[in-house]
Amino acid sequence: MEVALSDKEMEKLFVDKFGNDLRPFIKVRAPGRVNLIGEHTDYNDGFVFPMALTRQTTILAKPRTDGVIRIASSLEPQVVEFSIDAPVKKDPPKWSAYPRGVAEALRKKNLLKVGMDALAYTDVPLGGGLSSSASFEVASGLAMLTVNNASLAMPELALACQWAEHHYAGVPCGIMDQYISAMGVKGHAMLLDCRDLKPRQIPLDNTQVEFLIVNSNVKHELVQGEYTARRNQCHRAVELISRAFPMVKALRDVSMPMLEECRLNLDPVVFRRARHVITENQRTLDFAAALEAKNWKSAGKLMYASHESLRDDYGVSCPELDALVEICSGVSGIYGARMTGGGFGGSIVVMGRHAAMADAAATIDDQYPRRTGLQATHFVTTAGPGAHVVSGLAR
Repeated sequence: MEVALSDKEMEKLFVDKFGNDLRPFIKVRAPGRVNLIGEHTDYNDGFVFPMALTRQTTILAKPRTDGVIRIASSLEPQVVEFSIDAPVKKDPPKWSAYPRGVAEALRKKNLLKVGMDALAYTDVPLGGGLSSSASFEVASGLAMLTVNNASLAMPELALACQWAEHHYAGVPCGIMDQYISAMGVKGHAMLLDCRDLKPRQIPLDNTQVEFLIVNSNVKHELVQGEYTARRNQCHRAVELISRAFPMVKALRDVSMPMLEECRLNLDPVVFRRARHVITENQRTLDFAAALEAKNWKSAGKLMYASHESLRDDYGVSCPELDALVEICSGVSGIYGARMTGGGFGGSIVVMGRHAAMADAAATIDDQYPRRTGLQATHFVTTAGPGAHVVSGLAR
């Protein structure tokens, strides 16, 4: 994790990359995210419950008079340059696929008339399953719109960023990451229905509860093949269950009594995969209700139950994630913990009282290396704001 850059340090780095002039900077920010509960439900038309982090991507930019976009990252030495006067090329380096794809999505909507010089900086941990890529995409899109004095509804910006990830980064992601980065609300988490894409903002009392994000710093191989296998198993479950219940289009439509009625027709592994999705959808709805009631203990129990289901029924946890959840469960003042993200490594999310966070971090630092031989990294967050313009151009 690099040291956070101040505004003045970012401005100096911008001048080092692009030179100086008297035009004012525009500045935009878009957060990373953590999914509090609702894992592997999105591609089953289910419910997810992400929260915007206080960690975010910041972009400083100035408009140009031509159709050239030059963008630099504080993490990379080179400046990437491309034109919006024609379809944006899919050229290296790899990290530039995100702003290139967003530029093409907005160009096709006739929203971009001029390019920009832009510098991106992020304090969202890279590779920890916290959507640093979506944060970069949404910030890039908002910067492009701002220098063009153009506007786009946030749901449409999120969809444009998802299109960029599909067609330029080559990742067939769902919509959750871009939606929460674009439309997060400070002090709230988002209950998102992945079928109709209707978000509901659920308030969190940031004076009573905080979240600790813990990166296991492990990523096991074979991940992509395992994800594909699980999607196929979910589709197989729907295919077989719909023979008895024709109204079923996705596991979102299946209840536990329906699943039990079809149990003898399902492979045991397929049954367990479906059971996770069905119960996880209900846990997500129950979690939202518990947070609205400020019933932190009930919400925490649902987080632990989610982790157990992901470990036992869906089979996407790993010993390192299990160790972190177990370690946190023994700390006074911690309400709940679970793996977050796709699995096989990455991060866990821990919910607890403010006073418990330092104890949890110290206990992890003590016990995790002894149990796994690895060091975890962690930070405390509350629910931060979604994408926003910090300073823009006078219209």
